[in-house]
Amino acid sequence: QVQLVESGGGLVQPGGSLRLSCAASGSIFSINAMGWYRQAPGKERELVAAITSGGSTNYADSVKGRFTIARDNAKNTVYLQMNSLKPEDTAVYYCNADLLSGSIWHKIRNIYWGQGTQVTVSS
Repeated sequence: QVQLVESGGGLVQPGGSLRLSCAASGSIFSINAMGWYRQAPGKERELVAAITSGGSTNYADSVKGRFTIARDNAKNTVYLQMNSLKPEDTAVYYCNADLLSGSIWHKIRNIYWGQGTQVTVSS
């Protein structure tokens, strides 16, 4: 079984910072891309940032220059450093991972999601 466990959400004032973490565990052979998505009330889930196994990154226009995604391949962990937070960043943040898991006789490639962590930006 593969699990993605997020941490680091919470309440922060506008202009503040938060750092989210997401650790993948289980019978993992390799992880391709990892990413962060968010979903605000009444809105669709949207991509915030993604990072490949080689370190290439992609950001939503709304967070460029404020958020930074990074990963530690040895720890199967992805991070999202969020600075200069705005009220419109309020959402449930989900991490996901495109990875290869299973046994040496049967490997499966699939996309897994974390349970989500709430980020609230409010004064």
